Amino acid sequence: MTITANNDSGSAPNFPHAPPAWTPAIAIQTAQQEGLELSEDHWDALRALQKYFAQHEDMSTNMRVLHDALDERFHVKGGLKGLYLLFPGGPVAQGCRIAGLQVPPGAIDKNYGSVG
Repeated sequence: MTITANNDSGSAPNFPHAPPAWTPAIAIQTAQQEGLELSEDHWDALRALQKYFAQHEDMSTNMRVLHDALDERFHVKGGLKGLYLLFPGGPVAQGCRIAGLQVPPGAIDKNYGSVG
């Protein structure tokens, strides 16, 4: 599936858990500002982040649980290491920004090399 900037209708059918004001066009623009060109693997990760946050919106985000969920979900593509190749600014921090989600506390920890 190819997603282009023209797919900017208010509802994004391929992203059922997207925040209301988010569109794929916004994601493309944000990614370009961060020096990324989005591939299908990026879109898959963005959908996974949006789904996770939609399912856990009533709880505070536990970074360890989120990392474990992403590592498991993307195990066949290298887990978190593979996601860091896609999102060098951090799969949670950079991924959330592009997915239209609020970056959770603890996603950016300069002591451990995460980049905001």
